[in-house]
Amino acid sequence: MTSPTYQTSGAPAAPAAPPVPDDTLPVAALLALAMTGFICIVTETLPAGLLPQMARGLAVSPSLAGQTVTAYALGSVIAAIPLTIATRGWRRRNVLLLTIIGFLVFNTMTALSSDYRVTLLARFFAGVAAGLAWSLLAGYARRMVQPHQQGRAMAVAMVGTPVALSLGVPLATWLGSAVGWRSAFGVMSALTLVLIVWVLARVPDYPGQSGRGGMPLRKVLTTPGVRPVLATVMAWMLAHNILYTYVAPFVTQAGLAHRVDVVLLVFGVAALAGIGLTGRLVERHLRSTVLACLAMFFAVALLFLWMPTVPAAVYLGVLVWGLSFGGAATLLQTALADSAGDGADVALSMNVVAWNSVIAAGGVVGGVLLDRWGAGSFPWAMLGLLALGLTIVWSAKAHGFQPGPRIAVAGH
Repeated sequence: MTSPTYQTSGAPAAPAAPPVPDDTLPVAALLALAMTGFICIVTETLPAGLLPQMARGLAVSPSLAGQTVTAYALGSVIAAIPLTIATRGWRRRNVLLLTIIGFLVFNTMTALSSDYRVTLLARFFAGVAAGLAWSLLAGYARRMVQPHQQGRAMAVAMVGTPVALSLGVPLATWLGSAVGWRSAFGVMSALTLVLIVWVLARVPDYPGQSGRGGMPLRKVLTTPGVRPVLATVMAWMLAHNILYTYVAPFVTQAGLAHRVDVVLLVFGVAALAGIGLTGRLVERHLRSTVLACLAMFFAVALLFLWMPTVPAAVYLGVLVWGLSFGGAATLLQTALADSAGDGADVALSMNVVAWNSVIAAGGVVGGVLLDRWGAGSFPWAMLGLLALGLTIVWSAKAHGFQPGPRIAVAGH
């Protein structure tokens, strides 16, 4: 029943696991993938809530402690594409377990290290594990289900991202205060042990990609639709990260400096609602949902431009922002995998590079804007980036963001 377009890794058609019933989502297996994504995000954000404790424990300044986040992102950017290509012939569950074991080893190293250089090295290789994981998860979720269920499967598999974004830093701060920063990383290692058992028990295995079927990087990049989707990722996520990275100084304009946790909670709850809505819309209305989400975020930027000092407007804007962001990973990765076809795994590794690059760029660009013109300049930058994103999506009607149901689009 699965068409070649949806065999995203280019694997042989013979399944290595029992076939999935047409209308039954393998929820337990998909939630294991979601848990992997949750661990990726929380591992990345842990230092943000623990900088003072980590700085004291490693005998460095807070700014140097902050470079543990940079090292993680750098590992993801450098490793995602080459590791994805190097492991695409391996059985899928073995690759998934390799990434999870990577988190176990390098989070444990971070917990035990008292040397700053060793900690940076551990964080870099934790980022390497994350880069491989992110390039794997979406394609894995798609292979577990029938073509008409792939969007919903990805929505479940990606739910770990908004949960981690809304709870990761507060959780890290609480754990650091309650049990110390080393124990917080130890808790993450314990979660990976649970996840290893979960994957072995509930996640089906699939063959890797045959040597002859692998699409080269250049061919994947030039596949119609791939570049417009990647460009949309960068425009949309750069706008998001400028605001998300510096949300504290932005909401301070409205007198909410001591309510940043509440602001992030509103964002996180709305993002969870957004991913739920996306799961219902992605199969039949992917293009219109992407356009609607970008338009909603554009409206938020306008609201923040006009009323940045009004608390009610800020809360409303954050609510709509979270709702528009929640399904972004599902929408963009579905569009990218559909466009790339048999080159989906490589295309999704490019997505990891694009996504992590704009996380870093958001910090740099937002920092320059904040230093030169203040937090009030953020909406102007966001409006320009989101207008660019809307233009790209609107123009990519033939390839990338096609109208109509996914089955009809991908099957023609």
